[in-house]
Amino acid sequence: MKGNHTDKKRLGWHLVLLVSMIISSSAITSSQNGPSTNPDSAEVIHFLDQTISWYHQLSIQQQIATEPNDLMVVYDNRQIADQVVRLSFDFARAETESIAKRGSSSPTEDESADTSQYQALRQLQANLDKQAQDTQAELETNRQKLATTTGTRHQELQSRIAELQGEIGLVGARRDAVHSMVEFVSGTSTNGLGATGLKAQVEALAGSAPAASVNPSNTNHPGASTPNPFVNPTPASATNKPELSGLWDLTADIIALSRKVHTLDSIIQQTDALANTSKQIRTPLVNDLKALSSQGDQLAGEADTANQSALGQEKEKLDALAAQFKQLSAAAIPLSKQSILLDLYRRSLTNWRDSVRSQYKTELRYLGIRLAFLGLILGIVFGAAELWRRAVNRYVHDARRKYQFLLLRKIALWFVIAVIIAFAFASRLGSIVTFAGLLTAGVAVALQNVILSIVGYFFLIGKFGIKVGDRVQIGGVTGEVIDIGLVRLHLMELGGGADTPTGRVVAFSNSIVFQPAAGLFKQIPGTSFVWHEITLILSPDTDYGSVKERLLEAVGTVLADYHDEMERQNREMEKTLISTSGYDLRPSIQLRFSSSAVEATIRFPVDLQHASETDERVSRELLKALDREPKFKLAASGSPSIRLRTDLAAGATSG
Repeated sequence: MKGNHTDKKRLGWHLVLLVSMIISSSAITSSQNGPSTNPDSAEVIHFLDQTISWYHQLSIQQQIATEPNDLMVVYDNRQIADQVVRLSFDFARAETESIAKRGSSSPTEDESADTSQYQALRQLQANLDKQAQDTQAELETNRQKLATTTGTRHQELQSRIAELQGEIGLVGARRDAVHSMVEFVSGTSTNGLGATGLKAQVEALAGSAPAASVNPSNTNHPGASTPNPFVNPTPASATNKPELSGLWDLTADIIALSRKVHTLDSIIQQTDALANTSKQIRTPLVNDLKALSSQGDQLAGEADTANQSALGQEKEKLDALAAQFKQLSAAAIPLSKQSILLDLYRRSLTNWRDSVRSQYKTELRYLGIRLAFLGLILGIVFGAAELWRRAVNRYVHDARRKYQFLLLRKIALWFVIAVIIAFAFASRLGSIVTFAGLLTAGVAVALQNVILSIVGYFFLIGKFGIKVGDRVQIGGVTGEVIDIGLVRLHLMELGGGADTPTGRVVAFSNSIVFQPAAGLFKQIPGTSFVWHEITLILSPDTDYGSVKERLLEAVGTVLADYHDEMERQNREMEKTLISTSGYDLRPSIQLRFSSSAVEATIRFPVDLQHASETDERVSRELLKALDREPKFKLAASGSPSIRLRTDLAAGATSG
C-alpha cells in the first residue's frame, strides 16, 4: 500500500511539472508533422468572411436595377445567394465538429504544437481525476477498517486517513488548476482547439448574414429564403422610367449603362473568386471521400475470404470508415451544392451583363445617329447663313443697310442654333416651355434695362434712325455719332457754333428712345443742312421796297456756290419724306416794323460742312450791300446781329 502511495505522489509531482512546462511553452509551435489536407479554422473563417462580403453585393445589384427585368434578375439572385450563404455556414459548422473530433490524430503544421499541448492538458486532467477517485476509494476503505480495529492498528489507520485527506485536498487543487487551463485553451484558442473558439466565431459571423440564421432543414427547398434587408422589390426608378428622347438624357443613360456593365463585371469577378475558394476547400475533402470509398470497397472484397476473427476486425474498420465518411460528407456536400448554385448565379449575372451591354451599344449607336442628324441640321443653318451673308454683300450697297442686315443675320443665326440645340437636348417640349418661361421671367426682371436698351438699338438703326457721322441732339447735348452699340451709343460733343468739338465723348443708353422727356433730334436721312438767320436793325426812314431785293441778292450771290449741293439734299428730302410741298431750300427775308426801327431777318440754308464759311461770306456781302446803298441806314444804336437757328436746337447762338 505504501509503495502504491509513493508512486501516486511521484506521479502527482510529475503532473505538476508537466503543467508548468505546458504553460511556459504555450507560444512555441512545431513543424515536424506534414500538412493536413483538411481545412483548418483560419481557412474556414476566411471562407465565411469572403462569403459574407460577396453576399453584401446584393445591395449594389439593387441600386443598378433600373428595369423591370433587372428586378427579376435581382430577385432570383437573392434566392440563390441566400442558399449559398446557408450552405457556407453548414460547411463551417460541420467542419467545426470535424476539427473538434480530429484532435491530435493528424494536426496541421500550424496546429501541431497547440494540439499536443491541448491533448497533454486533457490527459493530465484525466490522470488527476483518476488519482482523486483512487485516493477517495482508499480513504473510504481505511474508514471502514477503522471501525473494526483497536489499539496500535487503530492509531495507524487514523494517521493514514488524515494523510489521505491531505492528499485529496492537494489533488483537488491540482485538478482545479488543470481544469482551468483546459477551459481557457478550449475557449480562447485561435485555431479552435476543442472547437469552442471556432464555433463562437462561426456563430458570430452568422449574425451578420440573416440568411445564415435560417433553419438548415429548409435549405434544400429552392423557395426557402428570408427577406433580404438590402433590397426593395419595387423601386419607382425601375417601374416609372421615362422614355428617352433628348440627347442629354440619352447621354446620361449611356454613362449609367457603362457603369452598370463595370459593376456587373466586378460582381462576376467576386463570384468567380468565391467559387475558386470553395473549389480549393472542396477538392481535398472530395479526395478524402474517394480514398475512403476505395478503402471500403477493398475491405468489402476481403470480407468474402476472411475467417470469423478477421470478420470482426474488418467490421470495426468498416464502422470507423463509415464514421469518417459521414463526417467528411457533412462538410463536402454543402460545398458541392454551393458550386452548382454559384455557377447558376454567375450565368444569371453574365446574361444580365450581356443584356445591359447590348442595350448600351444600341443607345450608343442611336446617340451617334442623333448627333449626326443634329450636325446636318446645324450645317444647313450655317449654309443658309452663309448664303445670306453673300447676298447682303452682293446686293446691298449702302454701308449702313449692309451692317444692319449682317447684324440681323448674326442674331437670327445664333437664335436658331440655340433653339435647335435646346430641342435636341431637352427630353420633352413641355419642359422646354416651362423652363423658358421661368428663365424669361427671371431675365426680364433682372435685366430689364439691358433688354430695353437692346430693343432700343433696333429703333435707332431703323429707317429714320441714326448712323455713325450723324449730328444729333439728345437731352440738350449736341454731338456727332461716333459709335452705336447694342446697349449704348456715343456722341462727340459739339459746341461753339454747333460745329466745334468740345473734347468730350458723351454716352447714352439706347433706351433713350423710349423716354418721352428726352427727345432725340437728328438730320433728315440723306441731308446735312441747317437754317441760319441774320438780323439787321435799320433806321425807320429806310426804303423798305428795295431793301428786301438788295439783301436777297447779296445772300443769293453767296449761296450760288452751294446751289447744286442744296438741290441734291432737297431731292433726298423729297424722296425720304412723304410730303415736302411748300418747302424749298432758298433764302427768305422777313421785315418787322416798329416806331424806332425796322428789323430785317434774313433766313438761309447752309451745309453743315461749310456752315462757318457761309455765315462769314453772307455777313460780308450784306455789309457791302449796305455800304453801296446810302438809302439803307442802320439804326443809331443797332448793328448787324447773326443768330443761328436750326431744326435741331430751339435756342440761338449769337456771332
